[in-house]
Amino acid sequence: MGSVFSLLQFIVSPRIGSLSDKYGRRRVLLITMAGNILSALLWFKSTTFATFMLSRIIGGLSEGNVQIATAILSDVTTPSQRSRALAQVGIAFAICFCIGPPIGAYFASRPPPTSLHTMGVELNIYAVPAAVSIVLSADQSFPGSNERLSQPTPVKRLNLLKGLRRFHFFFLSVFSGMEFTLPFLTFDLFDWSNSQNGALIGSIGILSALLQGGYVRRATVKVGEGRMARRGIFSCAIGLILLSLVPRFVTTSPTTAIRLLQAAAACLAFTSATVVSSLTSYASLQCEEGVDEDTGKPVGHPQLAKGTALGLFRSSGQLGRAIGPLLGENNVS
Repeated sequence: MGSVFSLLQFIVSPRIGSLSDKYGRRRVLLITMAGNILSALLWFKSTTFATFMLSRIIGGLSEGNVQIATAILSDVTTPSQRSRALAQVGIAFAICFCIGPPIGAYFASRPPPTSLHTMGVELNIYAVPAAVSIVLSADQSFPGSNERLSQPTPVKRLNLLKGLRRFHFFFLSVFSGMEFTLPFLTFDLFDWSNSQNGALIGSIGILSALLQGGYVRRATVKVGEGRMARRGIFSCAIGLILLSLVPRFVTTSPTTAIRLLQAAAACLAFTSATVVSSLTSYASLQCEEGVDEDTGKPVGHPQLAKGTALGLFRSSGQLGRAIGPLLGENNVS
């Protein structure tokens, strides 16, 4: 179930991106948001696992706001502004990663009014957070843009984009697998409760948001997207090494084990703040194509149109996110 959404995103992201190049960002974005609302409505009313899975399938097939928003930011910013603009998307994700689970848990603990049951309306216990999702989905909108810049050497940029897609896939396969198994690790080693695991994950999100807003957004302009992504990968490697050392100290020195876990969480927060946003910005810089003044269609190789290129880039990452939990589940079992 955890991989279905990402797997569907892997399938449809390139198509959504190419449609936004052809018909405009705003039009395609509104259509995908309608799918999101339908998904939330099904979630709101679902009382069986099959209905809930159907809502996830519809949501996965229609989820296009992230990649189209990224394409819009790429349209309306210059290369020198690109990293700062895309970092704001990462900041938004980190903040929502912090506040989303507590909000969902809060509303889930407050089921719908009993008067609905007396009226014959059957809802699940998560109907209230589902209703909040419907409201938020219905309220989202973005302006469209057709501004495009141009850069030389399209063949080299195509090859670079292919390499970035492969790296994006492998990175998110590892990172999402780690994210999936981390709560199991803390439960098995420390017998942590859901609230303790939530505090750990929330602290990672908070630190990631602070790093993106206070460091990454400014430093990327100076060091470049590629170097910033490499720093994040290096931090991820250190974090995984620290996590691998935690089980050795659980029985002999629990305090040391906790400190190692905290240090690993800090490293992973830095990774979360840097890698994906830097890779996305770097990929968008390869998509600077002009437009024909008469037709408004992209000039040059069609695979370098922002919607198409960033859709393929996101698709590769979503495939990694789909595979990562499956690999992590096999390791846990």
